[in-house]
Amino acid sequence: MNLNNKSKRRKELIEIAAEMFCREGYERTTVRMLAEAMGIKSGSLFHHFNDKQEMLCAVIETGMTHALDVAERALLQAQSPRDRLTALAQAHLKTLLDDRNAHVVAIYEWRSLSDPSRAHLIALRDRYEALWRTEIEACLAAGLLKGDPSLLRHLALGALNWTVQWYDAQGEKSPESLAEGLVQLMLGEAAVGLHA
Repeated sequence: MNLNNKSKRRKELIEIAAEMFCREGYERTTVRMLAEAMGIKSGSLFHHFNDKQEMLCAVIETGMTHALDVAERALLQAQSPRDRLTALAQAHLKTLLDDRNAHVVAIYEWRSLSDPSRAHLIALRDRYEALWRTEIEACLAAGLLKGDPSLLRHLALGALNWTVQWYDAQGEKSPESLAEGLVQLMLGEAAVGLHA
């Protein structure tokens, strides 16, 4: 795989591929459709990618790398276990909503990855999930949370990921208030209204 190419043009092509895969689905998106959307000839795509599978992997990798960077920076600003969990939820929503296409593709097209592509991305996914595991375990140790840490992590990430389907940026709730609402629900602090 040629995933380390960081050229500006390749980044533009990854954004277009993310949009196409999000709108049409990976299987229905042809190389010809991608080339057309990118304003290049089909053969020219292969100067940047080996094949369509590499494009899918690059789209997901870009989203995951961005999410990891944003989450790690957010955690540097928070101190208490509760604040760190909130910062992580806010960072997750920020990356989901700022880079929606890449994350929708990751959520719905993970099954379309080949075994080598999936193996390449699992290390990134594991690093990201380790951040959540650490903060959930800190909240459990502080007595803020109760329950199975793995289940709590999966439920929190599932709830956050689903926002790409229903959240309206023009609605009443900001991403920050959604993240705060999730943390309040997880910690049993209050019944909150999460209407978009």
